[in-house]
Amino acid sequence: MFGKRTGGPEVKPKAPPQVPGSEVPAAAQNLLDEAPEPVQKAAAKPVPAPEQTPAPVADHSDLFGDERDKYNETKQSIFASLVEAVDLTELGKLDSAQVREEITDIVGEIIAMKAIVLSGAEQQNLITDICNDVLGLGPLEPLLERDDIADIMVNGAEKIYIEVDGRIELTDIRFRDNAQLMNICQRIVSAVGRRVDEASPICDARLLDGSRVNVIGPPLSIDGATLTIRKFKKDKLRIQNLVDFGSITPLGAKLLGVIGACRLNILVSGGTGSGKTTLLNALTAFIEDGERTITCEDSAELQLQQPHVVRLETRPPNLEGAGEVTMRDLVKNCLRMRPERIIVGEVRGPEAFDLLQAMNTGHDGSMGTIHANNPREAVSRVENMIAMGGFNLPARTVREQISSAVHVIVQAARLRDGSRKITHVTEVVGMEGDVVTLQDLYTYEIQGEDENGKLIGEHKPTGLRPTFWDRAKYFGREQDLVEALGM
Repeated sequence: MFGKRTGGPEVKPKAPPQVPGSEVPAAAQNLLDEAPEPVQKAAAKPVPAPEQTPAPVADHSDLFGDERDKYNETKQSIFASLVEAVDLTELGKLDSAQVREEITDIVGEIIAMKAIVLSGAEQQNLITDICNDVLGLGPLEPLLERDDIADIMVNGAEKIYIEVDGRIELTDIRFRDNAQLMNICQRIVSAVGRRVDEASPICDARLLDGSRVNVIGPPLSIDGATLTIRKFKKDKLRIQNLVDFGSITPLGAKLLGVIGACRLNILVSGGTGSGKTTLLNALTAFIEDGERTITCEDSAELQLQQPHVVRLETRPPNLEGAGEVTMRDLVKNCLRMRPERIIVGEVRGPEAFDLLQAMNTGHDGSMGTIHANNPREAVSRVENMIAMGGFNLPARTVREQISSAVHVIVQAARLRDGSRKITHVTEVVGMEGDVVTLQDLYTYEIQGEDENGKLIGEHKPTGLRPTFWDRAKYFGREQDLVEALGM
């Protein structure tokens, strides 16, 4: 299984342990036969089936300055010896628990052979780091385990930033070199059937937990590959969590519940990092279990809790430039799949027209997100996207489509203190002349800031009667609407 390489250290790797339903290839068995007797006995010992437990995270909090540099040099030396001693390609084919056991034994032998002095904790941390390099995302693994991080931004091998509580911080984590960083990027994108190299240096992907990933590599990224991970919390946020965080009041959450339950078409608007996708995911909680919902995304991030959900994802072109499946292709096709609700992860192109068409033809309760700084701008953005799609339609016709299709715009924003708020719940009323008419139902007003620089504000209902009042009555939610708006 593990091919000995010429010039490597004299480390005899043991053959992979037997597990039920697997056999040792002949090449590996020959290698095992030539190994010393203790290694043969260890390899013959049965290994219990591994439990599904998260990978351990190395703790380097007690290392500073020269100690950290010395630790990194030691790890690089041992990792280089490990690469020479075993075939990591074959190693990667084994179960993760088996790989950790193999690496633990071989690294122990390398340490003994090189006479490296390490404490038990240091040796365990080193083994964990090497396992993360082989199986996981290397030095990023400790950051992925932290639930307080919203974004991980890797600017080449030497600079890794994180966003915590809306603030960007520089970490002391480093990659070994740009080659290791590029290997990690390739491992991420290949897991979802995509690629990143000099021929195709830009790629969108996702992690297993749905976290959004963007990679841009050389030659476009001059100082090494740039990796950006929009990290999602392990426990998906619900509307009640947004209330607990102060993003919306309990009455505002009740209003959103009425909007979702009454199957109104919703656009979630906001700037980058304002929490649009999180808010959209929370709004899907009001979808009933019996409804057939189809999601269309560039990289699958939404995780709906309903049982009847179909998830669709776009596909980039192949090496020959063929085979691309765009968001518009997905939206057009899902109309043939008998959906009751269509959810578009992000509306950013001509698929806006197809989504409006779907909203106007019986797919009530459809949702999508859009980049805009306020509800009025969101309407203009949709209009511009339709124009960019090459649709030769009069401006008034497009605006009529928007006013009849979209019922509510929910505006999310990240404020200057790093907090995220729902600043507007705005209803699309209709048309007055050539202008789409909007009215705010709920707004957030900033009143000042405290001594710590945190903004102080208040969510207030405007007291206006929504035009979807009769619809709320039809669904039996008029009393909740009265309470939410303080009428």
